Amino acid sequence: MKVVRNNIIPFGKGYGAINLFGILFAKHNMAVTPEVINHEMIHSRQMRELLFLPFYIIYVVEWLINIVRYGGNTRRAYYNIAFEREAYRHSNDLDYLSHRRHFAQWRKQ
Repeated sequence: MKVVRNNIIPFGKGYGAINLFGILFAKHNMAVTPEVINHEMIHSRQMRELLFLPFYIIYVVEWLINIVRYGGNTRRAYYNIAFEREAYRHSNDLDYLSHRRHFAQWRKQ
């Protein structure tokens, strides 16, 4: 995975990295560990399965719905996006992508 270090993307102080179309943009002070790379590689797999654009549309719509669901708590809304739940659940399993099932973000675990 290509990593681009910068001080602009991702926007906001609470975020250290973002995966845009398979490229990881990370702030200079962000520790890019194997677990972070694995988390973002899981997102890359999700993106490819959904042909990229639908991934981003579903991601944003689910986040907005979650903001309403969780009374404006944007952090809780973020952690409850199906894509994030899968990626965080398996970040420490560096072998996860070798046995991940298609559309695992929507399967019962």
